[in-house]
Amino acid sequence: MEFTRCTVEISEKIATLTLNHPEVMNAVSMEMLDGLSDAMDYIEDPANGVRAMILTGTGRGFCTGANLQGRADSSKAPDAGSALETHYHPFLRRLRNLPFPLITAVNGPAAGVGMSFALMGDMVLCAQSSYFLQAFRRIGLVPDGGSTWLLPRLVGKARAMELALLGEKLPAETALEWGLVNRVFADDQLMAEANTIAKSLADGPYSLGLIRQLFLESTDNTYEEQLNMERQLQRDAGRSDDFKEGVKAFLGKRPAEFKGK
Repeated sequence: MEFTRCTVEISEKIATLTLNHPEVMNAVSMEMLDGLSDAMDYIEDPANGVRAMILTGTGRGFCTGANLQGRADSSKAPDAGSALETHYHPFLRRLRNLPFPLITAVNGPAAGVGMSFALMGDMVLCAQSSYFLQAFRRIGLVPDGGSTWLLPRLVGKARAMELALLGEKLPAETALEWGLVNRVFADDQLMAEANTIAKSLADGPYSLGLIRQLFLESTDNTYEEQLNMERQLQRDAGRSDDFKEGVKAFLGKRPAEFKGK
């Protein structure tokens, strides 16, 4: 299905959301963000039965950051942060709050806020030729899209500061060594591998969404708060039909057939 500057394909309970402005290597515009909002409405509609999502880009790039065309007028002093509040942050929050697992398939450069989009994945999969770039210093801005929160937690303060202050490219293989991403594949194998992993997640139990929630919340919780949250979500998981099916399958020595409920 076509949306403004993005597309959605739903197959076998997997939604593939593709940034679609290859002429600018999927740089983000306000129009694209409006399209992404509409696309997320479609993906999250329970009638579509989505249980896993892939986010990727069309063409040679995943996302090269914000589209700067038309922003060169220095006679004004615009609020460069206003679009974050009105457009970027709502999209990022929707990715964070998804009730099912999210895979990002980084098929090319992920720069600026595109790097932030990529790192929202529960599993970040990369093409061998892809790279990451904190490009903000190059145009006199500060990192955004939540990258100043994500990067220190993923790679530590020293490496996060290096990426932001120097603005150097981080190749996919180095990102893998640093623990920033999960797996790197040959370019022509990326989407096939992403779909294989997404299928495994889409066929998984209701509890996968709860696992996602636990790990996302853990970075801000105390140990006691996390213990309490585990207790609460274990109660929810234990009340699901999938838990009953999982136990029956285990006792019957057969593969479980989960329904995501």
